[in-house]
Amino acid sequence: MDKIRIDKWLWAARFFKTRSLAKQAIDGGKVHFNGARIKPSKDVEVGMQLVIRQGWDEKIIDILAVSNQRRGAPEAAMLYRETPQSEQVRALKAEQRKATGGLHSDSKPTGKQRRQIHRFKRINVEDHE
Repeated sequence: MDKIRIDKWLWAARFFKTRSLAKQAIDGGKVHFNGARIKPSKDVEVGMQLVIRQGWDEKIIDILAVSNQRRGAPEAAMLYRETPQSEQVRALKAEQRKATGGLHSDSKPTGKQRRQIHRFKRINVEDHE
């Protein structure tokens, strides 16, 4: 087996739970090859390098083997290798997210976080008077 559709390979390599989700991710621009978006029908070959964005993470992987059957996680992990630079960047970004305490600019603050903001503002106003 030399070639297989990328949506089927992503499913077999366990990046996505279903082939439909893999296709949606590809159509949505979450998977790139050579810096460009690809189509779900693109054939995967050994040696290709893909950039896959999942949630907050972006993985750069090298394809080591081709399979069209979905197997267990240990076998699926043998189909690809994440680049060391990609692993370092993901670990750094995960650390930064953890350090922010879960606060993200695109989410509303919780009640506790809102009280902390009000307390912080009140203390700073009193210090300047």
